Amino acid sequence: MSLEFSSSDDTPDLECVIDALDDGDCREIIAVLEEPMTVHEVAEATDRPLSTIYRKLDALSEAGLVEEAGGVRRGRHQKTRYVANLERISIGFDDDNELRVDVDHSSDLPLWSDVTQEF
Repeated sequence: MSLEFSSSDDTPDLECVIDALDDGDCREIIAVLEEPMTVHEVAEATDRPLSTIYRKLDALSEAGLVEEAGGVRRGRHQKTRYVANLERISIGFDDDNELRVDVDHSSDLPLWSDVTQEF
């Protein structure tokens, strides 16, 4: 039985997912991302510094647990919004007895992926 991490183009890296889920700040960010939010909104909702939010959102994005969902346009600048895009995570063994992680993505995400507000 192999304990190597399974990864492919459509399967998130097991180690990235486990590291993100083992991090309390990441779990808190996932909990507040029920709808698209900017980095500043996430920082305010979690009472965490912007630098922490940027790092954690990078880790969550790499793990496939959070996605960029359109932006908010203010003047010339567009602020990216993030949303948790998962309904369920399962970890198990594949046919070759290698650990594998599957993330069931939210079916609601396409609705938010093209949202852009202009001010």
